[in-house]
Amino acid sequence: MADLRRPPRRRWAPWTTTARRPEEQSFPSATQLLSWINSSPVGWVLLAPGDRVRHLNTRAGRILGLKAGRHLEGRTLADLCPDANLLSSVAMARRQDRPQRLEWHFDHQDFDVMVVPAADGWIGVQLQSRRSLEAQLEQQERWVSDVAHELKTPLTALLLVGDSLAAQADERNARLVERLQRELLRLQELVNDLLELSRLENTVPGRGLQRTPVDLRALVDQVWAGLRPLAEQRGVGLAVQDDDAITLQADASRLHRALLNLIDNAVRYSPDGSSVEVSITSHAGWCQVSVRDHGPGLSREDLQHMFERFYRGDPSRVRSQRTGSGLGLSIVQQIAVTHGGRIQASNHPEGGALMDLLLPTVGLAA
Repeated sequence: MADLRRPPRRRWAPWTTTARRPEEQSFPSATQLLSWINSSPVGWVLLAPGDRVRHLNTRAGRILGLKAGRHLEGRTLADLCPDANLLSSVAMARRQDRPQRLEWHFDHQDFDVMVVPAADGWIGVQLQSRRSLEAQLEQQERWVSDVAHELKTPLTALLLVGDSLAAQADERNARLVERLQRELLRLQELVNDLLELSRLENTVPGRGLQRTPVDLRALVDQVWAGLRPLAEQRGVGLAVQDDDAITLQADASRLHRALLNLIDNAVRYSPDGSSVEVSITSHAGWCQVSVRDHGPGLSREDLQHMFERFYRGDPSRVRSQRTGSGLGLSIVQQIAVTHGGRIQASNHPEGGALMDLLLPTVGLAA
């Protein structure tokens, strides 16, 4: 018979203070986190409340011209680096409680600075040399360009093989050969777009342009002449509204490519029987070419990512069976930048997507 006077045995529970949950036991200690920070190739400064330095890794010490050690701990950031831009970013991060990014020029070098607020008034400051970032980007761009060049030769050979097969195909395999040719052409378009984007990204704005007088209205008509057969299959027309003749000193071939991508993109998203609207205006030293479709418009995600490489919007909104490489709008953006302009996207108040290509009239003078 059980002894009722004996107190019940205390059972272990995972939420008690005497035992930690498995995820708490596996979480790295502060010592381990500081060890990782110290071995990082990026500079790190940890600030306690009051902007007092509590930790400084070796890389940050080199950047700031300081010898990291305990003698620096407790001193304010203003004492160690009285740079107004850096101190302002730290104050802004603390006041708004959200990360701040700063392009910082210090001691004849350029840095990317990220100031990140944490709990209880702590601040983390990350310092990274822009030189290393640019080297990584250049290496990536060279790799993409090299791969595209290597693909170009075998693609040309495969296209010739496809043409030969098409000439000998019978009814049984004609559809397979047609599909092969279509996919090869799509792959060729992708390779060409990668090469063009690589060239544009390595072009300094304002340089490398074959400038000639360009009549924008005539250029739009020329672009539409190439797209009209595809557009008319779905009953899509073109409506152009322009001011007096606007002529720019610009690279005609690249501007043609930009307008081709914008208008072709509008045709893809236009409902059958609708029209693509293009307006050309100029004001206060800027020329604006606006391209509007009457499709379903752009989602919030589209507006955030549409100029990124290989981004594709919701395929259900595309009204055409044709597909692109996913690089068209990235190319438009780079063409705008090389001309000293920009491209911006929005939803038209009356429906549909609106693309505005802005180019400076003064900056493009020969």
